This record gives sequence, structure tokens and C-alpha cells, in this order.
Amino acid sequence: MTTNQAKVILITGASSGIGETTAKVLAKAGHRVIVAARRTDRLEALVQTIKQDGGIAKAYALDVTSRDNFKAVVTAATDEFGPIDVLVNNAGLMPLSPMAALKSNEWEQMIDVNIKGVLNGIESVLTSMEQRGGHIINTASIAAHNVFPTAAVYCATKFAVRAISNGLRLETKKVRVTTISPGVVESELAHTTTDTATKAWLEDFRKVALKPEAIANAIAYAIAQPDDVNVDEIIVQPTQSGY
Repeated sequence: MTTNQAKVILITGASSGIGETTAKVLAKAGHRVIVAARRTDRLEALVQTIKQDGGIAKAYALDVTSRDNFKAVVTAATDEFGPIDVLVNNAGLMPLSPMAALKSNEWEQMIDVNIKGVLNGIESVLTSMEQRGGHIINTASIAAHNVFPTAAVYCATKFAVRAISNGLRLETKKVRVTTISPGVVESELAHTTTDTATKAWLEDFRKVALKPEAIANAIAYAIAQPDDVNVDEIIVQPTQSGY
């Protein structure tokens, strides 16, 4: 894999927000984009938009919590486009609540998607990438560096993503590994929060937010570096952020 040619890039969580915008940015840069998520109607609309703009894209239904589903998507995409050059592990959930609310089902959902989903992605592409080179980009968060009230479990999952990324980077000499840590971004991520008091706090917290293009451009920058350059982590925050 070299940086001066079109790459095959698989993006999870691509039906909205950062994932959707990243797909558009990378397709415009000439890459072949595989978009994956559960909401296939949105993915198909995204693919049509990319194709209308002259890009190459394909949509696959994907539940990142399923190892078999992830492997099947990678196999199908590889059969059609060739080996995956870049995996963008972007799918995530953020249902925030105080620990005392005991929303254990939401804790498990975040662990399954935010941590296990990343591991399932890595498992699905790592063997191939170790043979020929590749790039794994994991979306963490500013919550991988700071802990906020009502966000203990979410922050724990993002600390884990950062640790997994750093550990993998230290273990491999063939695969580039990058952590992208966004601050507050305009997205649907906060819509999964069910706790009433936390919702009010989030509204205030998210008054200053980045456009998803800021994160998409950071991802594109990491991908565009020469093969012997690994961008370990990019933290992108609003200028006015106090965190």
C-alpha cells in the first residue's frame, strides 16, 4: 500500500455525522469508500450522493458488535474492491447518565459498540494488513483524556479505545494506527441519552460544536501521510472549548 494511489477504505458508523462526512471527503479525494452501518437506507442515499459527485462507494449493512457480520463485510468488500487498506472504526454510542441511575443496559451497549466493535474491526483486517501494510484509524474522543460527570462509562470506553490503539501501534511494524479524538461535534451521538437531567447538561455542553468536516479532514490528513509516517493521535476541539 502506498499513499499516492486510491485506497480501499472501510468506514463504520457511516450513516450520519463524522462517518458520513468522512466518506464524502475521502471519496472526493479519489479513494474507494466502503460505508457500513445498520441504517442501510441512509447508506444507500450516501452512496448515490458520492457516485453523483464522481466517486466510488459501496454500502454494507453492519452491526459492529457481531464478529461474524464484520468479517463477512470485510470479505465481501475485499472480493469486490481488493484488500482493505484503511479501516476507520467510527461507530459509537453515548447514552450518558449518572452511575447511580444504574442504567446497566446502556453501559453494556456502550461496551459492546465502543470497545468490542473496535476489536471486531481490528480482528477482521489485521491479518491481511500485517502481510501487506495498512492503516487502522479508531475514533476515540476528548473523553479519552478527561472524565466528565454522567459520562464515567462512556469515558471508560474511549480510554479503552485509546489504549487499544496505542498498544496495537507498539506491537506492529506494518500497520499504521491512528487515534482521532474529537471534542464536541455536531452529530446524532447525544440523541441516545435518556437521562433527563443529563440531557439538559448536554444541551449546554454542546452549544459550541465543530462541524463534522473538521474531523473528516483530520482523518484525511492522517491517511495522506507517507507510509513511513504514523500520526499517533489527533485531538480536534472547538477554539472556544473550555475542555
